[in-house]
Amino acid sequence: MFMQKQFRLLSAIIVLSWLVSSQVYAQDTSSLQENNVPTHAALAGISFRDIETNGIRMRIAETGTTGPLVLLAHGWPESWYSWRHQFAPLVAAGYRVVAPMMRGYGYTDAPADVNDYDIVHLAADMVGVLDALGEETAIMVGHDWGSIVAWNTVLLHPERFTALIAMSVPYGGRARQSPLTSWQQSFGDNFYYILYHNEPGGVAEAEYDADPRGLLSRLYLSPSSPRAAPTITDPKRSAGGWIGRLGAARGLPDWLTQADLDYIVAQFEKSGFRGGVNYYRNFHRNWEITPQLEGAKITIPTLFIAGARDVVIAGANQEKLQGSMSRVVDDLRGVVLLPNIGHWVQQEAPAETNAAMLDFLQGL
Repeated sequence: MFMQKQFRLLSAIIVLSWLVSSQVYAQDTSSLQENNVPTHAALAGISFRDIETNGIRMRIAETGTTGPLVLLAHGWPESWYSWRHQFAPLVAAGYRVVAPMMRGYGYTDAPADVNDYDIVHLAADMVGVLDALGEETAIMVGHDWGSIVAWNTVLLHPERFTALIAMSVPYGGRARQSPLTSWQQSFGDNFYYILYHNEPGGVAEAEYDADPRGLLSRLYLSPSSPRAAPTITDPKRSAGGWIGRLGAARGLPDWLTQADLDYIVAQFEKSGFRGGVNYYRNFHRNWEITPQLEGAKITIPTLFIAGARDVVIAGANQEKLQGSMSRVVDDLRGVVLLPNIGHWVQQEAPAETNAAMLDFLQGL
């Protein structure tokens, strides 16, 4: 009897050990999926893990263990890696920093339903990150689509965020009509990438998935970057998709290495483009499901940063942007426009972007 008990105990220990080792192996395998991250001094100390947030599994990059949480939301077509220059300065200033692979990107889940990418889901994802990390509040930072997520997240969940830094995409309040309707009226039969993303049948992601490097190498450029002539010059949508309208790059900009581009391309080869394009397919739905944001104001301290030559701000100067956003932001503490910088502001001008962020944060 004693030997039988000992044998059962030993068997249980072996099974338990196998289960533990299997779990550890799974975790190690998960981290190994990020082994192709380029060697970059600024990324020292960053680790990756999966968390559960708002019903999905999300991969996050994180560093720093103490201090207020800074949550960095990337845009399209980007990844957590877009924030590679911000991690170390923020940690050195005393912050805990987390950059998720947003819903539909990289190793984060990509639900099949287009409606699962509406702004309510995206904002709940951000709050779910706080919950998973055991944080009551955070400083919300976003660029491009991440900026749209950031503006709306602090409006929908004001109690969870203490400050906001938005980059590239300003906010002027809830539009009087659906933005999709406005773009349809403005562009008609002419090509506009947001309308292209909203076409049925997944034509946009089919084009991008077939040539991710072709798209990304044409988008990740500075305003002054030399390009070849585009192969599609007819403005009508019927003339073709988007890649041919973007002149091929004649080399990389000085802020992007070949290893950087290769990593970003690999991220989209892994995930495909559908998840990110689905954000655009919710512009109309987002407008429909957020009537409560009519007249809503952001009350937390806010900073806006953009490149002065970012096409998104359409040539607007500091005064115009300040005036527009001040109508809906009670505590707008600055509009920083960086001369000669384009859309990828935190990558194109990391030192200037970091200085503006830290100056704002230290004043809170």
